Amino acid sequence: MNRIWPAFLLLAASLAAQTVRDHGAVGDGKADDTAAFERAVAAGDGLRLPPGRYRLTRTIEINLDERGPVGVSGDGAATLIMEGPGPALRLAGTHAGTADPETVEERVWLRQRAPLVDGFEIVGAHPEAVGVEVSGAMQPILSRLTIRRALHGIVLTGRNRNVLIESVQLYENRGVGLLLDRLNLHQINVVGSHISYNGGGGIVVRNSEIRNLHIGTCDIESNMDPDQPPTANIFIDVRNGSVREGAIVGSTLQHNHDAAGSANIWMLGRAEEPRKAGYFSISANALSDVQVNVRLEHVRGVSIMGNSFWKGFERDLLVVGSSNIVVGPNVFDRNPDYRPVDSFNGIVFDGVRDSTISGAHLNGSIAEAGSLVIRKSQGINIDGIQVLNSRGPAVVIADSERVRMSDSIVRNEDAEDGWVAVKISGGSGNRLTDNEIDGRIER
Repeated sequence: MNRIWPAFLLLAASLAAQTVRDHGAVGDGKADDTAAFERAVAAGDGLRLPPGRYRLTRTIEINLDERGPVGVSGDGAATLIMEGPGPALRLAGTHAGTADPETVEERVWLRQRAPLVDGFEIVGAHPEAVGVEVSGAMQPILSRLTIRRALHGIVLTGRNRNVLIESVQLYENRGVGLLLDRLNLHQINVVGSHISYNGGGGIVVRNSEIRNLHIGTCDIESNMDPDQPPTANIFIDVRNGSVREGAIVGSTLQHNHDAAGSANIWMLGRAEEPRKAGYFSISANALSDVQVNVRLEHVRGVSIMGNSFWKGFERDLLVVGSSNIVVGPNVFDRNPDYRPVDSFNGIVFDGVRDSTISGAHLNGSIAEAGSLVIRKSQGINIDGIQVLNSRGPAVVIADSERVRMSDSIVRNEDAEDGWVAVKISGGSGNRLTDNEIDGRIER
């Protein structure tokens, strides 16, 4: 009897829970279920989604202060078909503080904390349909969602704090998979997700003020349309605003080199204030098959280590107008099994100051300009690297000052007589110390 009674209570609670069907939703993919969803929200029941295909023709607005705490949840067998413009679901709160508990109003804890969106699919059926939009929220959780064929998958805007996005599939959307737009945000974790085949970028930040952006253990692929402007699998655009403090770790980022200007990771600051972007770690990722694997422009304080790079058709790593960049042990390799074989690979520092390249392994670059190119740069320390089998010069130092290369190995097993291993031109104060260089040094 004691074992039966708790089970009975659970059954009774589940039977008592109201779903959208209790408010008139049909879920046959034909009837317009918008009004039924709105009635469920107005009743304060949240949105519990039994199996079915639910047509929506306008945005379901969820005012967290009026209706929360709120959960929108399914069991994995429900689909929302968004046939109107805008987000299928818009969650809006009133949180105006920071992540500090002292700044969180009591009504936020009572009515708005941790809104949950979990366990269903959204399919866009309108050119301007969006999956989910969240603003003004404290500790929102978006999980186990599939969003496809929309304009954008998930949009974060306004002011949010402590966002968790996990186990989502953002797939084949025309715009961006996860868009952080006009956003003020501290603390966001994007983990364990697949974000692929979105034409305008995988994860895109623009016009925002963000701290503590962490992306980990994701598969992020082919998020660029050759017919759209250049973008990236992860594009952190800081031409307006600032984005600092974060990490991109343990993920696969790759495809598609056919898109002009494509990148796996692209951090784009502004030349007049490069300190507005940076303090990121890029570690333990697999990066391949784009024009530039990692592209850093006008940023400060980025460390790159423990990654495997290949098939960077323009370059594996391109750093422009930046400072305090540390490139540690990484593999920049060319595996002959991988086709096509015409990717340049290698590293370029252009207009970089006060930075370090240490322990990097570069093999098989076919760039005629050089495998490792340092130009118009100052205060670059190159230590303990290997540069192997370069078609062009292994190392090029041009119009630079105070570049020091030490304890490194340069070798080319297929080199013809007279191959230039290291080429130094222009600039001043550049030194080669205790290196093993199998080839000619040209000054």
